[in-house]
Amino acid sequence: MTTVLFKYFPKNHQGRDFIIGDLHGMFHTLETMLETVHFDKTLDRLFSVGDLVDRGPQSERILQFLDEPWFHAIQGNHEQLLLQSITSHSIHKAWTQRAGGAWWLTVSDVDRENIRKKIEALPMAFEISTDTGEIGVVHADIPIGLTWQEFIKALQHDPELQQHAQWSRIRHRYITASESVPSVKGIDLMVVGHSIVDKPLFAANLCYIDTGAAYTGYGIDSRLTMLQVHPEQKVFQQKTREKKR
Repeated sequence: MTTVLFKYFPKNHQGRDFIIGDLHGMFHTLETMLETVHFDKTLDRLFSVGDLVDRGPQSERILQFLDEPWFHAIQGNHEQLLLQSITSHSIHKAWTQRAGGAWWLTVSDVDRENIRKKIEALPMAFEISTDTGEIGVVHADIPIGLTWQEFIKALQHDPELQQHAQWSRIRHRYITASESVPSVKGIDLMVVGHSIVDKPLFAANLCYIDTGAAYTGYGIDSRLTMLQVHPEQKVFQQKTREKKR
């Protein structure tokens, strides 16, 4: 069965919509944030930019969240590493030893298969209709010069474009070089993770919301960031800390 790599979400007329940054296993912090905003699981929706697993302490809980009807995620590069590790010994070794995938070695065979199937079925891009505009969600970036409509049309059948969506940091390099960032035409706001920023960063019509939630021992101000996009825009943050399994 072919995975549909793009999904459109019509406007939520009943509740609110939120987008969460790279979780990397910090599901306990996410639960704290949802309590803080009084998240209503019967009306509100939560969208993830991907990288649900690795580095943090509760990666195996991905199954619990992917089963929730209010939780919608795309594949990040760490989900891609997980899938590639199943058929590549070298990727498996690199991922489990150096990229935060050691948790995979402690998961039962049954859970591994369930996790694989659910991740394999995840799209790589969302578009969400909201009161604040049309919101695009990808993990990393889309090629400069490509409109949103051109991107979503080609995504399904272009492996290089899929790779770009999950791994590229080209626009982020413009920011680090203090240069103006090329916008993405055809969408009001594109929300991405992947590239760690000190705080939620709005540049052109992009918003970067990976604030290093799982990097609690790296000397940075680790936080999990959540952006409300409907019916209004608000930023929520929660400081992160290690938590035992």
